[in-house]
Amino acid sequence: MRLFYQPEGRLRLETDDRCHLQVRPMWASPVTQPGKYLSLLDGKDKEVLMLPEGLAGLDEDNRKILEEELHRRYLTSQVLEIEHAHTEFGSTYWTVDTERGRREFVTQSLQENAQWHGPTHLMLIDVDGNRFEIRDTRALGEDSRRLLARIV
Repeated sequence: MRLFYQPEGRLRLETDDRCHLQVRPMWASPVTQPGKYLSLLDGKDKEVLMLPEGLAGLDEDNRKILEEELHRRYLTSQVLEIEHAHTEFGSTYWTVDTERGRREFVTQSLQENAQWHGPTHLMLIDVDGNRFEIRDTRALGEDSRRLLARIV
């Protein structure tokens, strides 16, 4: 397989028998087995290739391209405090302070998009696929913990 950009900014995949004009990587099971099962999807979100070992075993050029694409897709911000959060018609609107500054985002269906990775480690995934991580809910201030307990 060969990954390349053409035109600039559009990732393509070429295999022995096909050329896919637009692909994007997506972890198939990022929570249960991080680093494994990397799926390459076409422009219609149909899987065209599964890499069961993730980036392992890829040549350097393909690995670098996928690392860059995955970094862009799965950019994670660390939530330091929650300024405001409210739920309206099934969507939750958040205003938080992160290590990158103040962020506002929306999550839908917290049953799916608020993932607990342990008793105090929470990952929130917004409607655009951005990730907001609270590594330890006990480290949040009292007001933030109270908001979080009310919402999640």
